[in-house]
Amino acid sequence: MAAKKRRAVVVSGVRTPFVRAFTDFTLLDSIALADEAVKGLLARTELDKKAVEAIVWGGVVLPSAAPNIAREIALDLDLGVDFGCEGYTVTRACASGLQAVTSAAAAIERGEYDIMIAGGSDSTSNAEVKLPQKLIHASAPLALGKPKAKDYLAAARQLAPFTGLLPKRPQIAERTTGEVMGESADKMARINGISRAEQDVFAARSHHRAATAIQSGRFDREVISVTTPSGKVVDRDGLVRADTSVEKLARLKPVFAHDGTVTAGNASPLTDGASAVLLMSEEKALSLGYTPLAAFRSWSYVSVDPADQVLIGPAISMPRALAKAGLKLSDVDLVDIHEAFAAQTLSVLSALRSRDWAQERLGLSEAVGDVDMDKLNVHGGSVSIGHPFGATGARMVTTMANELALTGKSTALLGICAAGGIGASAVLERV
Repeated sequence: MAAKKRRAVVVSGVRTPFVRAFTDFTLLDSIALADEAVKGLLARTELDKKAVEAIVWGGVVLPSAAPNIAREIALDLDLGVDFGCEGYTVTRACASGLQAVTSAAAAIERGEYDIMIAGGSDSTSNAEVKLPQKLIHASAPLALGKPKAKDYLAAARQLAPFTGLLPKRPQIAERTTGEVMGESADKMARINGISRAEQDVFAARSHHRAATAIQSGRFDREVISVTTPSGKVVDRDGLVRADTSVEKLARLKPVFAHDGTVTAGNASPLTDGASAVLLMSEEKALSLGYTPLAAFRSWSYVSVDPADQVLIGPAISMPRALAKAGLKLSDVDLVDIHEAFAAQTLSVLSALRSRDWAQERLGLSEAVGDVDMDKLNVHGGSVSIGHPFGATGARMVTTMANELALTGKSTALLGICAAGGIGASAVLERV
């Protein structure tokens, strides 16, 4: 008789409140936010911190002085025995959090560990402003060596003419194309015929569903309170607007082009926050008395041409994850798609229902299918909740795992777009 396949399960997940950049969490960097999330996870589960064997963490705006956030968490919180908790950090743009969680699941299923924490964090408030390379090349030898007067003169000559020395405004743009993400979303809206009105309706729905989740206590299972350095206690997401409406959103001006359709209201805002997920082998979870929430049935990571539609990747990764799981779109109970922009999410939905897309890009004879809006992003998404780049994937895993456990539904399909033309997806199943 074949041995039972080892399975990794999601035991629990928490996150800090997600707040607008440069507000409540300004003095908490990515590592500090990660520490808060992991401390909250350990407190919620009452797990002995010495039992954690390894951490995998996702991040995008990594602190240059300590980019391996995972190991810094282990050291800060004294996890593992004699500081022996392993840790490594992954970065896959906005899919970093999901990459961290699936990497941990894979490690557990290979038998490397029994208890792991995975997640992600980002602090846009603490993004480093880069100096121009011209200034760095001239000044670095002075900072790293023992310069003499002539060295300063040589540096000054390198800087002449004294132009282009000021730091540039940071932008979320494709390195290969120079296209800013908001411009990409505007382009997607034009290509796929997504109107401004459709985007605003989608954004309003996201806010209303997230507000309902907060008011009903649905998010109480995942959101922990954080005390800031000033002593303020933050225990709720700070970006959800229960009172927004299509009419209010319609009054906002386009951000990226005068004739564009992407606004501050139908795009995800710059956000600070962290999410953490506790994963175990199923045997270990049961032996410790935990009731697993969900397990991964499959996942898929793909890439598309950034010069085409850089954020359309989920329209390929989602069908591939379904195929790996032996499922059709109509089989799944819940669908959760990262809302970088309403235009991007609606474009992905349009591609999934397109027969031409299925034939040309997926090699299928029929469309993947039409996503039932009642199954989609049932508690809102990044447009309303916010999007700390590295944390979103882990947030989605936590929300969907909780939803499967609470409702008794069987499966959830996740889809995330990311810079570089990346699409990331996973199928969760209730345990």
